Amino acid sequence: MSTGSPGAGAPRTPIGAVARYGLLIGPLLSMIDSSIVNVAVPDIATELKAQLDEVQWVVSGYLLALGVALAATSYLAKRFGTLRVYTVSMILFVVVSAACAFAPNIEWLIAFRAVQGLVGAPLVPLALSILLGKDGIGGGKIPVSAALILFLAPALGPTLGGLLIGAGGWRWIFLVNVPVGIVGLLLLLRVPKAIGAAANPQTRFDPVGFVLLALGLTAALFGATQGTNEGWDNPISWAPLGGGLLLLVAYTFWALRREHPAVDVGMIRHKNSALALLLQVLCSIVAFGTVFLLPVFTQAVQGHSAVETGLALLPQGIVMGIGTFVGQKLTGRVPLKVLVVSGFAILALSSVFLLFLEQDTPLWAIALILSGRAIAIGFVTTPLLVAMLAPLPEEQLADGNTLFNITQRLGGSIGVSILGSIVAGGATLAATISSFHLVGGILIAIAVVSGLLSLFLTQDRSMPVPLVNTVGE
Repeated sequence: MSTGSPGAGAPRTPIGAVARYGLLIGPLLSMIDSSIVNVAVPDIATELKAQLDEVQWVVSGYLLALGVALAATSYLAKRFGTLRVYTVSMILFVVVSAACAFAPNIEWLIAFRAVQGLVGAPLVPLALSILLGKDGIGGGKIPVSAALILFLAPALGPTLGGLLIGAGGWRWIFLVNVPVGIVGLLLLLRVPKAIGAAANPQTRFDPVGFVLLALGLTAALFGATQGTNEGWDNPISWAPLGGGLLLLVAYTFWALRREHPAVDVGMIRHKNSALALLLQVLCSIVAFGTVFLLPVFTQAVQGHSAVETGLALLPQGIVMGIGTFVGQKLTGRVPLKVLVVSGFAILALSSVFLLFLEQDTPLWAIALILSGRAIAIGFVTTPLLVAMLAPLPEEQLADGNTLFNITQRLGGSIGVSILGSIVAGGATLAATISSFHLVGGILIAIAVVSGLLSLFLTQDRSMPVPLVNTVGE
């Protein structure tokens, strides 16, 4: 019998606001580190006397190791306890970040980055599992700060990386994790020990499922990475991506027939949950595609500095917080499909402005485009994630959040890679600008199709009504 509900029959202590921030520091560092190294590649190559293709493994190794560890995250959480695994993962992430900062050569840096991906993978899904549990913030509410981390942190990684490199060199992009991570660990002392799903020694390991899932994620993420670097006409891109996706399909069929799979995907049997998961992926493509590519446009096409681009990115963070807050206020009071369709309509409308991007488009206009997308995320991601996870008991939240994290990262990586390769295909400045217009048309189409699919969503009676949160959370 599962012991997933900690402290059954005992008084339960809800998590406080300070402790919530402690739980969000780990996901913040993990998400930023997935993209922050991109801008440091030339500096690392110069200082460590390495070839650029070698240094690319500093980026790829992290993502591939993260894919392997995500396959084991749900099992580890159920076997050893959610909070315990999160805490150990956070400690190791801080230690390995310091090791990356002091790596003596490229071989050690690649190895340390792979370990960083392994130990950092559980941070996002397990923090969300605790925060969305009955003792987290109550009834499945999502903190505004958590929504910002899920979508804004990866986009700000390159800008933050550029600032740190300019201030002290590439080693600071790893070294900064140490003091911030220590603060997060100190704040974790405020988290009640019994919170989250408890350890269950009877949890079984699924070796076949783990291998299928780990290999599938690794191959698919590798293919997406190579698509950006080598182009999609090269077999080294589409072959591993296709093979990885086939392995993930095989894992899905395997997991649906297992009592204790590596990651429980049983929720996809329900039309609403499966559709919510698909819409999350499409939202990730539209959202990540813009927040990753527009900084490329402002710097490579318009010639703005990293600092100027960073300032243009800042307003979307504020707007995303407002959108998440409003989305939570309306969830349970407004039908799910109305919220999500409205969100995708705003995404489609804001994508229209991408069709008019030119070399002299002012930064404030680009900030408005990003802000329009940011407010839509609160209307899409928050209600869909709650709808997907609301029916799950606490001991299955690790499965649900891991599945969400896998699909979000995989969908976002593939989408950004394909869109990035379209932009990279421009041989002249005019062709590059035209390629951004094409990307805008693609994103409009995805948003419109997603909005139409959202009409098939139904209101799950198990969704909490109403969901109320405060901006400070």
